[in-house]
Amino acid sequence: MKYRLRTSAAAAALVLAATGLASAAQAEARPGGCPTLKTSDGWYGDNKARIDALIADHCDGEGTRGARDAKGDRGVRGVRGKKPVAVFDWDNTVVKNDVGDATFYWLLRNDRIRPPRAGDWSTTSRYLTPEAATALADACPTGVRTLPTSTDTRCADELLAVYGTGATTGGTTAFAGHDRRRMEPQYAWLAQLLHGWTTRQVESFAAAARAENLAAPQGATQQVGTARVTGWVRYYEQQRDLIGALQRAGFDVRIVSASPEPVVDVWAKGIGVDPSHTLGIRSITDHGRLTSHLEGCGTVRDGEDAMITYIDGKRCWINQEIFGVRGPAAERVQPAARRQVFAAGDSDTDISFLRDATGLRLVLNRNKNELMCRAYENGDGRWIVNPMFIEPKKRKATPYPCATTGYTAGDGTPQPVRRPDGSIVPDQQDTVF
Repeated sequence: MKYRLRTSAAAAALVLAATGLASAAQAEARPGGCPTLKTSDGWYGDNKARIDALIADHCDGEGTRGARDAKGDRGVRGVRGKKPVAVFDWDNTVVKNDVGDATFYWLLRNDRIRPPRAGDWSTTSRYLTPEAATALADACPTGVRTLPTSTDTRCADELLAVYGTGATTGGTTAFAGHDRRRMEPQYAWLAQLLHGWTTRQVESFAAAARAENLAAPQGATQQVGTARVTGWVRYYEQQRDLIGALQRAGFDVRIVSASPEPVVDVWAKGIGVDPSHTLGIRSITDHGRLTSHLEGCGTVRDGEDAMITYIDGKRCWINQEIFGVRGPAAERVQPAARRQVFAAGDSDTDISFLRDATGLRLVLNRNKNELMCRAYENGDGRWIVNPMFIEPKKRKATPYPCATTGYTAGDGTPQPVRRPDGSIVPDQQDTVF
């Protein structure tokens, strides 16, 4: 089924003009030499053409704008001397599967998780429930340098359950009390469980996990504790191609992920993105070693462990670290000249920074409610939806519940998805799969 923009004719015309598709005359007026996507396979409908047009509209015609900018310049087209910014989520957006998961499984299989001091698991996360702390203390030994999770299946299973399902093996809720628009404590817990190691050591762990997961055949599983879990990761060649084209066109390409930053750094190098251009969960260090406390953003101070690169937290970290916005303002939507031109994501965790993009917003369809509600409604014509490039999901049989429960509030309450004016987005059918 062909994907159609749901906009008025006037709005559509404005969008086409903004992305460089308004007329052949406009296309001829653009400078030559701008890069285009080399890979056509996997792109849905006119998505490739629209991305090529966006690149052409922001390219200087020589693919060298970035080389002429002063080192470290950041910004978007329209700000003189600044590069246009493109921001990608990582897991299941640039790669198939999750590099945080891959690293966690490697840690468990190789006895690389250190127990908390005195066996007090509550020190690993301010949101860990007392019941989960007790379950972990009962399952895992104390008085050891690292937990023997390669052989101690009870301990490995408990850690895996808390991280993977947010509940203990007994079914008790493992985390509570967090803002659902700023924090996902399961994701944060991986970074917090890296306490005691140096950044360089964590990078070596991530590199070993990366090598194993890239070498494993597609669809492979691995044994962790008593469970079989995913054992492979692949870079999307389409995203490798896209990131390269954006870089050649002079874009400032950034990665923002809810995996630990040292892990993302290792993986991003494999697609040509320098670690200085990645954002992930950042741990506070003590004498060169990671702690279980996290750096903050906006109104959240370092060590409060209350905001990671997750939903609204991604917006805050992008504004703070890419555009230099400090303090409470980093949590708010910025003027168009201080926002990314292009953004790509696959999940509700990406919704805020995707909405902030001023040019195009690429969504890989993983059937996530709020994201697909907004992408399919496509109120301003800037959303483009694509099936996943590897193992795309089948069509969702029922409509997305946009008008009732598609949005999750900070307190966890399901609510309708609303437009900026407060009106409710109607339920949407799944049409790109």
